[in-house]
Amino acid sequence: MTKTLDAARPAAPLLVGRATRRGGSRRTSWFKPSYWLPTVAALAVAAGLWSWVAKDNPYILPTLGSVGEALANDPGFFVRNAWVTLQEALIGLAIGFVAAFIVGIAVAEWPVARRAIMPLAVVLNVTPVVAIAPALVVAFGFGPMPKLIVTALITFFPVLMNVTTGLRSVSQPILQVFRTLDASRLEVLWRLRIPSALPYVFAALRVVFPLSIVGAVVAEFSAPGAAAGLGTVISVASSNAQLPVVFAAIACLALMGSLLLLVITTVERRVLSWHESQQVSAP
Repeated sequence: MTKTLDAARPAAPLLVGRATRRGGSRRTSWFKPSYWLPTVAALAVAAGLWSWVAKDNPYILPTLGSVGEALANDPGFFVRNAWVTLQEALIGLAIGFVAAFIVGIAVAEWPVARRAIMPLAVVLNVTPVVAIAPALVVAFGFGPMPKLIVTALITFFPVLMNVTTGLRSVSQPILQVFRTLDASRLEVLWRLRIPSALPYVFAALRVVFPLSIVGAVVAEFSAPGAAAGLGTVISVASSNAQLPVVFAAIACLALMGSLLLLVITTVERRVLSWHESQQVSAP
C-alpha cells in the first residue's frame, strides 16, 4: 500500500530543477538597479518627508538623528528588551500555531467539529483581546503567561482558517485515486492533505510571524506588571515624553518584524520549491 501510494503522489522533478534555476535568477536580480532602486528611492523620500515634518514639529516627530542617537547611546538596552519581546512573540506564536493546526485538522476531517468549533473561533476572533488581558493577569498573575496567551490568541485565527482551507482544498482526481487504492484517513491526511495545505500554511505564517510581534507588544501594553520588553519601553518613554526613545523602540520592532518575514519567506521558497507559486521568475 505504501509503495502504491508513493507512486500515486505527483512527482515534480522538473519543477524542482526549474525552481532552482529560477531561484538563481532571483538571487541575481538583487544586483540589478531596477530591483533595489525603487525601494531605496521610496525610503529616501520617506526620510526626507520625516525630516521636513520633524524640523518644525519636534513634539510630533523626533528627528532621525535623535532617534539614531537614542539607539547609539545604549544599544544594549534596546537589545535586551527586544529579546524579551521576541521570546514572547515566538513562544506565543508556537502555542497558537500548534493549537490552530490541531483544531484545523479536526475541523477539516469531521463536519461535526466544524459546526461546533468554527462559531466559537469566529467569536474569539472578533472579541478585542485587549479587553481579555486584564482578566488574564488576574487569573495567571504578572508573569509571562498572560502575554503568551494574548499573543497566541492573536495568531490563532489566521492559522486556523488557512490550515482548514488548505486541508480541504485537495485535488479531487488525486483524492479519488487515494480512495480507489483504499487509503486510510490517516494516509490521506499525511500523504495528500497536509502536503496540499503547505502553501496555505506558509501564507498564514507570513501574516502571523510579524503579527506575533504586534501581539507581544499589545500584551505588554495591556497586561500590567511587565518589567521589560519594547512595549513597556514605549509605554514608559511615552509617559515621560521621550519621543526619540519611543521611535527607537518602534524602529527595533519594525526591524524584528521584517527579519521574521524574511526568514519565513526564505524557508517557504526552499520548502515549496516544487509548488507553482514559486515558479514565477523575479522581474
